[in-house]
Amino acid sequence: MTLAPETTEVKVRLRLDEGWLTVCDLSTLTPGRGVAALLPDGRQVALFRDRGGNLYGIDNRDPFTGAAVLSRGLTGTHHGRPFVASPLLKQRFDLTSGHCLDDDSVRVACYEVKAA
Repeated sequence: MTLAPETTEVKVRLRLDEGWLTVCDLSTLTPGRGVAALLPDGRQVALFRDRGGNLYGIDNRDPFTGAAVLSRGLTGTHHGRPFVASPLLKQRFDLTSGHCLDDDSVRVACYEVKAA
């Protein structure tokens, strides 16, 4: 027997310059794992949900390699701040600010995310 994937009425929304964009069902986000979503302008965002239910969105493009892989990175915390480590070269990016924890001169775009 095949079961249909669980869906919810709650959607994940991302704030863009033009307003809020619905990107996926909240049930798509597994705590501790990332999901990539394609934006209308062709960029990608990496979405994360932590075990406390907080939502984060950063650019999916790793600035060190140019590859769209941050959604596949490992998540963790550093001094209480959530981060994702790139699966390629392992640089860590703060999920609340986009700043690279391993190179102060580098950051990725950060997006406001909410469940609605």
